[in-house]
Amino acid sequence: MNMTLLRPEDYITTQWSGGTTTQLAIAPCGAVYAERNFLWRLSSATVDLDESDFTALPDYRRWISTLRGDMTLTHNGGEALTLHPYDVHEFDGGDDTHSWGKCKDFNLMLRKGKADGSIRTIRVGGGAFSFRTPAQAHSMMLLYCAEGNAAVRCGGKMLGVAAGESVLIEDSAGATATIESAAPAVFMAAQAWEN
Repeated sequence: MNMTLLRPEDYITTQWSGGTTTQLAIAPCGAVYAERNFLWRLSSATVDLDESDFTALPDYRRWISTLRGDMTLTHNGGEALTLHPYDVHEFDGGDDTHSWGKCKDFNLMLRKGKADGSIRTIRVGGGAFSFRTPAQAHSMMLLYCAEGNAAVRCGGKMLGVAAGESVLIEDSAGATATIESAAPAVFMAAQAWEN
């Protein structure tokens, strides 16, 4: 099992037409988002426009949440859905997706037929929260600290993490992980594995 603390200086931030996007992690190692040669990718973007269109990614499933601000989405001109901070929504990357609202978001992209996974919000109200990491081989779990600070324990290792930092747990195959915090904290927990 590998457990790594990722700080903002470890992330890759680039500009897009509506703000910035920060890549937190990507697989396989060395994959390039622009070349669409990745199995999964985790990122966080700022949306500085009142309206924007999502980049079409027909080979990927997407999970999205907002960390700050609300975002309203439509897919293929359908019914509008509003995401408030820490709400999670899954959709097809090939959808014609339009959004309204300035926000900061959190994204997981999974290559169809090659990778699976999900994201969820974990709130720790002072105390401990335990859960199992994915049971599949070659899996990963990334715990992004959106608010507060905490200690993350897994496989006999412990790392302290603060807001804006992440803990990446790889090849843990169903281990128990625990987030411990003396004060309220919010984490986005993303997991992915090869099919």
